[in-house]
Amino acid sequence: MLKELSFTRGVSAGWRLLLYVTTAAVVLFMVLPILAILPLSFNGSQFLAYPMRGTSTKWYVELVSSPKWSHAIWNSFLIGSAAASLATILGTTAALGLWWSEFRGKAVLTAFLLSPMVVPVVVFGVGLSLFLGPLGLVRSYSSIIMAHAALGSPFVVITVGAALASYDRNLTRAALGLGADPIYAFRHVMLPLIIPGVLSGAVFAFATSFDEVVVVMLIGGPEHRTLPREMFSAIRENLSPTIAAAATVMTIVAIGLIACMRILRRPRQI
Repeated sequence: MLKELSFTRGVSAGWRLLLYVTTAAVVLFMVLPILAILPLSFNGSQFLAYPMRGTSTKWYVELVSSPKWSHAIWNSFLIGSAAASLATILGTTAALGLWWSEFRGKAVLTAFLLSPMVVPVVVFGVGLSLFLGPLGLVRSYSSIIMAHAALGSPFVVITVGAALASYDRNLTRAALGLGADPIYAFRHVMLPLIIPGVLSGAVFAFATSFDEVVVVMLIGGPEHRTLPREMFSAIRENLSPTIAAAATVMTIVAIGLIACMRILRRPRQI
């Protein structure tokens, strides 16, 4: 009996060690490319290669002072913020409708609303270009914002739906029974309780828009160059450490968004 118990513990310890080693290998595989590109953003040489020839911050200065890079950064934040706002409104409304109502075909409608998450972005972008092109709605900020909102809204549907799963409907019924109108009941009863899910979805929607490049290339014009699109063009035309500086900025933004997610996931003190 003791031998079997020792063997079981040994096997469990071996599997645990294998899990730790595999997890560490996966983390290193994902993080090492980022760690490799970050120092190059401070390279004193104009070549994007090791070994580094001194250190300099001139590539960050160029990133901020160059009209094309500063315009791209502004476009990314402008489009991302607008798309996240629109996606939050649409996704929250859709999640509320799916959660409150029971009807035939609900599963099909849910799958349709979440389809932008599984459909390849190239297919989505080409279809959108073929649909909006004859209508003259391409090459505009509004078309890009709506396209990015469509890509980000499924994340809002999921996060808000998860928040609504723990919401007690009787709270809304009680507010309505006491004479509150539906909008007041939503703003003052439901929204404060599901706001972490709403904000989490907004963060996901902004991150989706901020990192997107395919749709912008297909339906955007020359003046709609976002940071990922400018980086893609720079890689093809002129490989310089400015790209590493731009990648560092995007990494910092991603870390900031992850930090926001961690804060929003903390249990609220009552």
